[in-house]
Amino acid sequence: MIGGDGIGPEVIAEALKVVRAAGVELDTTFFDLGGARYLRDGEVLSDETLETLRGFDAILLGAVGTPGVPPGVIERGLLLKLRFSLDLYINQRPFAGTAPGHSKPHDFIVIRENTEGPYVGEGGVLRKGTAHEVATQGSVNSRHGVERCIRYAFELASKRERKHVTLVHKTNVLTFAGDLWQRTFDAVAAEYPKIATAYNHVDAACIYFVQDPHRYDVVVTDNLFGDILTDLGGAVSGGIGLASSANLNPARTGPSLFEPVHGSAPDIAGKGVANPVAAILSAALMLDHLGESKAADAIRAACAKPTSGSTIAVGDEICRRLHG
Repeated sequence: MIGGDGIGPEVIAEALKVVRAAGVELDTTFFDLGGARYLRDGEVLSDETLETLRGFDAILLGAVGTPGVPPGVIERGLLLKLRFSLDLYINQRPFAGTAPGHSKPHDFIVIRENTEGPYVGEGGVLRKGTAHEVATQGSVNSRHGVERCIRYAFELASKRERKHVTLVHKTNVLTFAGDLWQRTFDAVAAEYPKIATAYNHVDAACIYFVQDPHRYDVVVTDNLFGDILTDLGGAVSGGIGLASSANLNPARTGPSLFEPVHGSAPDIAGKGVANPVAAILSAALMLDHLGESKAADAIRAACAKPTSGSTIAVGDEICRRLHG
């Protein structure tokens, strides 16, 4: 358990409360990591702590980010270090709801490649601070990384009713990385003849997420595009306060990490008004991963009906629904 910063500890406490109300007892250990820890003693994520975390079955994280910490310190030093070191190469985010202006609910999942792309940090700065400064930021895409992500998306789609996968990229401009993604997608698709496929440029997908989200079943995309699209997916599915995520190591060579995507929201921290549902739904994804799908389904059903009140009151109401 990593409560982290801002509203993180508040929502993660409600998530744990709901998990226990669903009948699952977890052996939990809390870790003090995040922006506040960095400001206090300069530590982000030591190698020793990372090795300790490898021994767990799962990690449930609230949120990290604190005013006063330079950009990138916590993001790269904690979140990305966990993703890369634990090989959490799948970022899975489900979206179910009714988008504004629609009467029909949608239900789709975005699979985002989570360990490559521009986020690996390839690049640098030349002549920094001068009028002739040059900054480069490379995007790393390996056949191995792309294929295992796409294959995961097809496997997931094969278990869903619609059996459809959409590749989202920008192949008309990003002709090197996009070509690798498209060729790999086509090769994997040939192994799944019962799965229907489609392709969207990422800018078109942004329009369709708003205007026609029902067209999607499983979406697979790269790290950067997935980061952007999934925030938009949250906005059209009831708000970012309902958006859950799983950072998965499908090979299970280490723990997977589960977190709401709303951030630390320092402006409302400690006021008891943060929506805990995204954290609770992230905990449900964690239970799926741990083989407790019955409890996970019960939690999702308990969260389906809108709930109002304080952070604690919402958690209490969801617990009450679980108890019937």
